[in-house]
Amino acid sequence: MNLTETDTSLFQRLRFVLVETSHPGNIGAAARAIKTMGFGRLILVNPRFENALSHPDAIAFASGALDILESAQIVKTTEEAVSGCKFVAAVSARLREFSPPILSPREVTERIAYKEEGEVAFIFGSERYGLPNQVVMNCQALINIPANPDYSSLNLAQAIQLLAYESRMAVNVKSDGASQVGFFGQAASNEQIDAMYSHLERALVAIDFLDPENPKKLMPRLKRLFSRAGLEAEEVNILRGISKKILDVSQK
Repeated sequence: MNLTETDTSLFQRLRFVLVETSHPGNIGAAARAIKTMGFGRLILVNPRFENALSHPDAIAFASGALDILESAQIVKTTEEAVSGCKFVAAVSARLREFSPPILSPREVTERIAYKEEGEVAFIFGSERYGLPNQVVMNCQALINIPANPDYSSLNLAQAIQLLAYESRMAVNVKSDGASQVGFFGQAASNEQIDAMYSHLERALVAIDFLDPENPKKLMPRLKRLFSRAGLEAEEVNILRGISKKILDVSQK
């Protein structure tokens, strides 16, 4: 099967988001990694040096993938980078107590390949510090790459190459006739889910279930719970309807 960049599938919908990258060579290597697998969308969040996309090391390591660098975006926040996405996954070797569901690269890519609508994004942290906890908590999944427990550190471009490869293979398997049984509604966007959490939090405060002065870990636990569900837009609307009813009753 011959897959090209013009396919209207995951190749068009998947964004590779790099947060506060420290080394220009890694940006060029990332561009090369995603182009070799047929992808092309690269977004940088606050790279830690000027001229990130035109730096000589970035150009050298891109090794012919200059079109990816030229079309890449630079934004100030992670929220901007994933705006409009229906599914966002963080990539990290460090596990968190209150992370979203932890999935392997293959599990994640099979999931997004079968959902044929909506933008999706993989977020990669800086080489030095990884990803902030808040960014991870706001994702629908945490991708953990199985590796040698005694030496599990991957170079940034290596991690990107692995995710790009698994994404391509997931599309390949799907296109070869594999099918997934069951009904799937429209996936909720990141913005819809964030708004639902805010609405739910206000409702829980209104009925004294959540103490805003001492919230403990209630909202992170609820985010973790709903992340495992893979929320659809109609399900988010139902939860917001429940929250609205709670607020209406509590105000009477």
